[in-house]
Parts: sequence; structure tokens; C-alpha cells
Amino acid sequence: MNTAPIILFVYNRLWHTRQVLVALQNNELAVESNLFIYSDGAKSHESIESVREVREYCRAVTGFNSVTIIERDKNLGLAQSIISGISDVLRDYERVIILEDDLVTSPYFLRFMNDALNYYENEDRVISVHGYMYPVHGELPETFFIRDTGCWGWATWRRGWRLFNPDGEWLLKEIYRRRISYVFDMDGSFGFTKMLNQHVLGLIDTWDIRWQASAFLEQKLTLFPGISLVNNIGHDNSGVHSTGTNVFDVKLADQPVKVTFIPVEENLTVRKQLRDYFFSLHKLRFVRMAHRVIAALRSIVRL
Repeated sequence: MNTAPIILFVYNRLWHTRQVLVALQNNELAVESNLFIYSDGAKSHESIESVREVREYCRAVTGFNSVTIIERDKNLGLAQSIISGISDVLRDYERVIILEDDLVTSPYFLRFMNDALNYYENEDRVISVHGYMYPVHGELPETFFIRDTGCWGWATWRRGWRLFNPDGEWLLKEIYRRRISYVFDMDGSFGFTKMLNQHVLGLIDTWDIRWQASAFLEQKLTLFPGISLVNNIGHDNSGVHSTGTNVFDVKLADQPVKVTFIPVEENLTVRKQLRDYFFSLHKLRFVRMAHRVIAALRSIVRL
């Protein structure tokens, strides 16, 4: 098989990086894959040592066809590091698989990604492949298409990445101009438009919402597995962009996910399941907030 190169973006979380690489090494196609590790530079004096530890560990990594480590002299930040890293690798390759330092994979992750990249290589309506699937309620088909690129273990082709528009302001204006923010927000269930607006205002520095908006405006589809091949272990307050929660935890696939013919169109049944899942998160946040308020009131009464 002509395997796609893997890009892994790391920073200063040694434990997480180790879990990610060990899981990746256990993939059956690891030994056939070229691995590129992009290590961002330290953001502050306090992170110099932790960045050094991660780099030292990465330099000893084996189990792949080749390992190339790119160590940044300066801190680019996650968004710029990912954008530039993907662009660099896609100058030499037609396709690429992307991971970050908190994404643990199933042993069948690389097989699924490569099978899908091969199967849909010439299907212009498909812009990417995603390895993670939210823990929605109900049964899911083995694979399906959604107008949501995702960013937790994914892959694309050079032709797909060409559509990436880094101009968040233009993307936001175009979404408003076409009056599609409700649909973009998964029928009002998730604040993607708000995230894009926060990026434009300089409140957050993110690449994935611009990637999602770029694909959405071009009416492109992403292939998802019915059972997740990726689990995000970074929701433990350890990362710059992470918060503490377990609502996204999933059980990893313990068998291969087959890529076979399905209609190249959004699966509206799964879209509804995703929408319901996102709405359930709003209710969960409300309950947790109510519990915090009650606890605070009780402490006041005791005083």
C-alpha cells in the first residue's frame, strides 16, 4: 500500500506524547509510514525544560519507515504550527494524516485513513477523512459523510488543503452574507460561528474553525467512522487549549472499519444524532452550573 505520511504536532506534554506515539506504533501500517514530528518552540522560560524532554523522547522514536523531526526555534503557536506544517509536507506528498499530541489511536486507525484516502482520492466532493466520532446516542453506520471536518485525527489530500482559507474575517462575512450560520452551527446546536468570530476578534488563535468554515462554504464532505478510531486524552487541563471534561471520551474501535461504497452525500440521520448530542451538552453544562451555584449558596448559609 502507498501509505500517507503522518504529521504529529507536539509541544510540552511528555506523558501525552508518549501515549500517542506508543498507540501509533501499534498500528499495523506504522512500519510502512513516514512520520514527521513538528515540535513547537518554548513559549516561556518555564516551558523550556518540558519542551526539551518531549524532544529528547521523540528523537529516540522508532517503529516507522522513517522519522523526521522539525524542531522550531521559536514558538509559533498551535494554529500557525499546524498550518505551516501541513503545507510543508503537502508540497512533497499528495496526501497526509494529521495528529496532535493528545490523540490516542486504535490499532486500526492508519488502515482506515489510508483506505479512505485511496478510495476517495478522485472524489472532489470529499475534502477529508476523520478518525474520531462523538459518543452519540443510537447505532451508527460503519462509515458516513458529514459537513463537519473535525480536527481530532484526520487526513486530507493536497487538492483538499488548497481550499483552506486562513482569512477568518472573510469566512465569517461570507457565512453571514449567505445567511447560513444556523446550518454551519449544526442547526444551532454548536457555536461554530461564535468560535470563528472569537478568532476574528483575536480572543482565540485557532486553525480548525477556519478549516471547517473553508470546507463548509465549498459544500464539501468528510468521511467519518461509525465507531471512533481516536480518543482525545487532552481534556485534563494539561494543554493550552484544553479544559477538564470527559464528555468526549470514547471507546476505541477494536476491529477494522471497512471503507466501502456509500452515497457521497451528507447522512442526515447521523447529522440529527450529532445535533441532539451537542444539545445534550448544553443541558449538562446547565446542570453542572446549577450544582456549583447550590454548593456556593450552601457554603454561604453555613457561614
